[in-house]
Amino acid sequence: MRGFASISALSRHFPRSHYVLARVAKSIPVFLAIAVCNFILLKLAPGDAADVLAGEAGSATPEYLAALKSQFGLDQPTWAQLAHYVGRLLRLDLGWSFRNNQGVLALILERLPATLLLMIGALGLAFILGAALGVLASRHVNGALDNLISVVALLFYATPLFLVGLGLIIVFAVHLGWLPTGGLTTVGASYTGLRFAVDVALHLAMPLVTLALFFLALYARLMRASMLEVFNQDYVTTARAKGLSEGRITVRHVLRNAMMPMVTMLGLQVGTLLGGSVVVETVFAWPGIGRLAFEAVMSRDLNLLLGILLICSVVVIMANILVDLAYAWLDPRIELAR
Repeated sequence: MRGFASISALSRHFPRSHYVLARVAKSIPVFLAIAVCNFILLKLAPGDAADVLAGEAGSATPEYLAALKSQFGLDQPTWAQLAHYVGRLLRLDLGWSFRNNQGVLALILERLPATLLLMIGALGLAFILGAALGVLASRHVNGALDNLISVVALLFYATPLFLVGLGLIIVFAVHLGWLPTGGLTTVGASYTGLRFAVDVALHLAMPLVTLALFFLALYARLMRASMLEVFNQDYVTTARAKGLSEGRITVRHVLRNAMMPMVTMLGLQVGTLLGGSVVVETVFAWPGIGRLAFEAVMSRDLNLLLGILLICSVVVIMANILVDLAYAWLDPRIELAR
């Protein structure tokens, strides 16, 4: 009873808590459906953990291969493996990683902070700079600044992430020597406090910029188009007729409404960002779940890969809930369904 009373009190103090709890409850079947689809798709792929270990053994016998399949439960029918996997998920057990000899959940939670640091930093940088560039371009339509921003945005959008990353390494790490080539911290250095934070920031700089440039281009173009659309609304014309300055109109009346498509794109790009982090983390040896996913694919570590995909789906769904809340904050006219 105390638990229900606590939830009721939370709902009274925070009106949107009902919405969040309802969305989380509705997401549980989605998580299970995603888990089942991921399992079936990965089972269709050739090779498994037993094949990898047998190949590494060099002269593995059929008996040895059969023993490995029995050890990992790969000799059972697919439906039995799926039922066992879903049963483990209901107990919040993501299984065991044979390659890392560690529990999947513990391994993911160990790597997740590095990926979240990279993702949040890249999204924040891309969102802020993209919005600023979009506003500048909209205030100089078809001018030199607008054309320059458009060309730069197109260049960033069209350049592959790995190529941008390698270019940054060559310039800033190899030639100039300003930044480390990869990793999260300096190997062998036992920094603490501020020195540790600075060390992480230096290692984060190039991966963050590499991942942010692609999304910065999208946000800049989207913000420009959104600003131009809002500037043509009747209420903006009324504000001009009242004698308000263009700067005040832009900041007080146009910017907030123009942010709505940006927030929508922010929620949609979380999944794409996770995919891009695989490339970036591999190029820069960043110890996050993107690099971990790449290693899991190469070693056919099915349990680990399934766990990573499931955690990524959780991150995407939670990001979309936050986007809905941001919508209601930006536009009070929007009511969240309970």
